[in-house]
Amino acid sequence: MARQTKSKTLDTLEGIAPDAANVINRWRQYLTSEKRVSPHTLSAYSQDFGDFISFLVGYRGDTIGMRTIEALEVRDFRAFLAAKRADGASARSTARALSSVRNFYRFLSRTMNIENDAIKAVQGPKLPHRVPRPLTEEGARTVMETIGDFADEEWIAARDAAVISLLYGCGLRIAEALSLNGADIPAGDTMRVLGKRSKERIVPVLPAVKSAIDTYKRLCPHAITAEGPLFVGKRGKRLNARTIQGAMQKVRISLGLPESATPHALRHSFATHLLSRGGDLRTIQELLGHADLKATQVYTEVDSARLKDVYDKAFRRR
Repeated sequence: MARQTKSKTLDTLEGIAPDAANVINRWRQYLTSEKRVSPHTLSAYSQDFGDFISFLVGYRGDTIGMRTIEALEVRDFRAFLAAKRADGASARSTARALSSVRNFYRFLSRTMNIENDAIKAVQGPKLPHRVPRPLTEEGARTVMETIGDFADEEWIAARDAAVISLLYGCGLRIAEALSLNGADIPAGDTMRVLGKRSKERIVPVLPAVKSAIDTYKRLCPHAITAEGPLFVGKRGKRLNARTIQGAMQKVRISLGLPESATPHALRHSFATHLLSRGGDLRTIQELLGHADLKATQVYTEVDSARLKDVYDKAFRRR
């Protein structure tokens, strides 16, 4: 069996027949225009499916067209998953790749009436149950206070502080915060947030969060227009998530925080701290924009684990 070869992008990958390339492009347009997936999700799907096609080119030793894609069998999909694991991919990464491939076949079924029963029979790797790892309240506050210390300009320090305030103070995903435009700046004590699949929700805005945004807007050297991005980089273009992730990494190293202290961990912290202070799950679900309550219920496990740790430490002191 040929080893999997990582592809750069689906657009530059060799070995795809024109008919398959056309359908793949239609799938990606469908994800963007109809399913309204985030740019991050679209990139992940494209990379995973590119890896799949790249594997098939080597595995089959031929150009991959729609006739091949339609006729793949269980053993073919299993060979792809085995190649992923052999190349060192984690169980979670392998499961995500399978999910991307399944999404493509669901597209074929819904839009072209092309069915492949084999993909439905393939089981992904068993994933370990993972509980979110939030920061402590003190840790979250310290991050908010120090995130700007590593910036080389005052307005950048204010910008990073405003983004972090939205993640922890409002529970936003980093993609949600960075997709805000000037018109989204809260005038009162609430703001509208456009989440996954363009689902809109209303979140309360604490005075400290509003103050952080106002400070950034006042110091920002670039014009912030109603239709333009709220958070911008040095050249005035919409801020990239990697910039905030890099700033968070510097803070984490400086403060000696665990590797789990990422921008997304601040969203986990928002939910966990609300729950520990008596917030009900349904309200937290709405604030986070979760479609399924099960996604929110995982925070009860975090809170229970925290309480058990406090109890164990107290018990050991006796």
